[in-house]
Amino acid sequence: MATHWIHLVSLAVPASIAPLVTGRVTWLDRFFRRNKPATVLAEPPRIVNDAGWQLIHSESVDSFKEWLGKDSEGLPFEPGEMPSLGSHLLIELFGCDKETLELERSVGTAMRDAAYESEATVVAESFHEFKPWGVSGAVIIQESHYTIHTWPEHGYAAVDLFYCGGTVHVDKAVDVLRRRFKPTKIKFLVVRRGIQSEVES
Repeated sequence: MATHWIHLVSLAVPASIAPLVTGRVTWLDRFFRRNKPATVLAEPPRIVNDAGWQLIHSESVDSFKEWLGKDSEGLPFEPGEMPSLGSHLLIELFGCDKETLELERSVGTAMRDAAYESEATVVAESFHEFKPWGVSGAVIIQESHYTIHTWPEHGYAAVDLFYCGGTVHVDKAVDVLRRRFKPTKIKFLVVRRGIQSEVES
């Protein structure tokens, strides 16, 4: 592209000033040809066992989605993890589009769509809009529940996706929430609920 510019400039300007202009174009040539910065690999989710709680932390959407994608049922267990009855995904959404967090209608629609897109079975729902700010609500699903509370004045939403069984594609719910609320930063924490060894003891 830049080489093409150099050729055009050499044809279009007088010979006396061509070196000055082509010097600038040479700078453009270097600009366009410079190497892109190396891609920084996202840190994989961290698995922590703490006082009987099994936690999976992640601050990278790509890394988290890759981890979820290891299991078509959205319940990827790493070696050494104990089986559990369900997974509780806590999502911190920062820097959201504030207007999308203000109204019961928009928040409720996003949460319902997240449930349907993730192929959860919706059985009930309830949302409430507070004055002056904030919406709280829940979508009750056969597999457990999806809940939210928003702080529009801070562009922040706290979302809990609790799901049991192997039929919920929670990564699709995450995609819906990202599209609707447009966060600039997301943090994830998965808590395994009902660790099998404790439930059966």
